[in-house]
Amino acid sequence: MREIQCRLLVIGAGPGGYVCAIRAGQLGVDTVIVDAEPPGGTCLNVGCIPSKALIHAADEFHMLAELSSNPSMGISAGGARLDLGVTMAWKDGIVTRLTGGVATLLRKAKVRLVTGQATVRDGKTVLVETPEGPVQIRAEVLVIATGSEPIEIPALPFGGKVISSTDALALTEVPGRLAVVGGGYIGLELGIAYAKLGAEVTVVEAAPRILPQYDAELTRPVAQRLTQLGVRVLTGARAGGLSDSGALRVAGVDGAEDIQADKVLVTVGRRPRATAAGLAGLRLEMAGPFIRIDERCRTSMAGVLAIGDVTGEPMLAHRAMAQGEMVAELVAGQRRAWDKRAIPAVCFTDPEIVSVGISPEEAAAAGREVVTGLFPFAANGRAMTAGDETGFIRVTARPDTHEVLGIQAVGAGVAEMAGGFALALEMGARLEDIAGTIHAHPTRGEALHEACLRALGHALHI
Repeated sequence: MREIQCRLLVIGAGPGGYVCAIRAGQLGVDTVIVDAEPPGGTCLNVGCIPSKALIHAADEFHMLAELSSNPSMGISAGGARLDLGVTMAWKDGIVTRLTGGVATLLRKAKVRLVTGQATVRDGKTVLVETPEGPVQIRAEVLVIATGSEPIEIPALPFGGKVISSTDALALTEVPGRLAVVGGGYIGLELGIAYAKLGAEVTVVEAAPRILPQYDAELTRPVAQRLTQLGVRVLTGARAGGLSDSGALRVAGVDGAEDIQADKVLVTVGRRPRATAAGLAGLRLEMAGPFIRIDERCRTSMAGVLAIGDVTGEPMLAHRAMAQGEMVAELVAGQRRAWDKRAIPAVCFTDPEIVSVGISPEEAAAAGREVVTGLFPFAANGRAMTAGDETGFIRVTARPDTHEVLGIQAVGAGVAEMAGGFALALEMGARLEDIAGTIHAHPTRGEALHEACLRALGHALHI
């Protein structure tokens, strides 16, 4: 059996793991990273990147199809056609470029990449089954970055017409009728994309409304858009199994019904891989289903750290990346601790949603007095010229110091504003700081400037 010795061993080459390995390599730490799949994890291979590629393709096709039947701005089009197999191949090409790029970055940082299934033997030793045979790796420090996986409903096991988000990103034909179980961000992103590609989509959500993690003011424009796209939404409804005819059984507030569907996409959440790969044998302290960590990502076992989805919410790639960078610098001997004030959350529905910090609703629930300012894109010149005035930007701040506590937005292209919103909170900006910053005209970003002015009581353009 081949044996490898190293200073740092990372299990899992997703966004947290590969960033940790690259940064450690840059700092001269002898590093090995192990994963059975191409580097990039769920994000690059079957999550963030491929889904955004599909969403973009769906937007382009839908726009052409719309112009075919409803000319706009003096523009008409005809004959929009779709070859989903070619679209998926284009998407796969992007994934290959990015995963190959990560492999190159690992080599550049002198990180050894071992491809195979890892099994943890103890806090210092891991056995990896590779195509070339077993490899035993011994390390001084172990970083667990094993990510998460889709949750399966017992009554609707994956297989046949019941598909996961991974399967939905590999279809080569648009299903005529698509039932989506779960009205969270994954289900709605994919459901909207397939509706734009021509599928008849029904969304089944158990909560009283879609996207329950966001407040109702933010999600209302998305609900309106679903109606415009012809997507049927059943809230307060629970999916059962399939009937003898293959229909999806649903129990709703108005009674039970069978929904005919060619595919049933189940997107009811994800669970951490916190006990896989022999991790259960380490008997680490847990926080519910997650591995418990401290402010330096240390677990209850000395020399074993954990990052990313296995460590808790929010299960977001950029949180994992930030943890991975910090852990690498800790292993290299630097003084670091998790002191982030803001982790932006983005939902790539139509329209998009961005949330950073707390909302007015969350502030009220916590008994905090706040001031808020909201500016609609209907009063924003750039939104008018783009032909899409849906949505708004909203800011929440302390009434005494005017320190910004949260910024939310819903509208076209607002995902690209997430970094700026997070920067404002990370820097401890006050309403006056943003209001005193010149925002380029004409841009959608002016809506943030105006929202702050409105919170201060002197909006200029509304």
